[in-house]
Amino acid sequence: MDPNILYAIIGVAAGGIGLLAGRVLFAKGSRKQIEEAEIQAQTILKEAELRAETVRKEKELQAKERFVQLKAEHEKEVLEKTRKINDSENRARQKEQSINQKENNLDKQIKENETIKENLNRQIELVNIKRTELEKHQEEHIRRLEKIANLSADDARAQLIESLRNETQTKALALQQDIIEEAKQKAQKEARKIIIQTIQRTA
Repeated sequence: MDPNILYAIIGVAAGGIGLLAGRVLFAKGSRKQIEEAEIQAQTILKEAELRAETVRKEKELQAKERFVQLKAEHEKEVLEKTRKINDSENRARQKEQSINQKENNLDKQIKENETIKENLNRQIELVNIKRTELEKHQEEHIRRLEKIANLSADDARAQLIESLRNETQTKALALQQDIIEEAKQKAQKEARKIIIQTIQRTA
């Protein structure tokens, strides 16, 4: 109940009590009845005041409880919004880190591919150099055998020349095969590495 209404009721009650006391005074003229009426009126006033105080305290308590409830709801809402904002920021940060990592991996892979390409070019160049050296070595031996052939039979010269040619060709093929095999192994290793990295990036 509204305290103002209670106070109004108390006022009305007090007025009624006063009126009652006046009537008793004029009707009976008894001092004892007047005193009893006054005591009764004071009792009613005290009860009304106590009731009004109780209602006021109840209203204050309800107001405090409502305030605490609203405050708790507000804090909960703020915490929830803060959590959502933090989650969004974390997702954005993780996405940015993932993109940066992919870019770094791509740059690294490009550099590694360039290194592989340079190594293959150097190996090809080395093969060409070795081939040229072998050809020169072969020509030199042939010239020596031809000089020897002037002093020996034609069959001996042909046999020596054929033997030297077979030897040089075998060495050249073996060297070339080793280089090609090494290049294949490196290429396969890099291909597996690229496939694994691609799977990891798309996972």
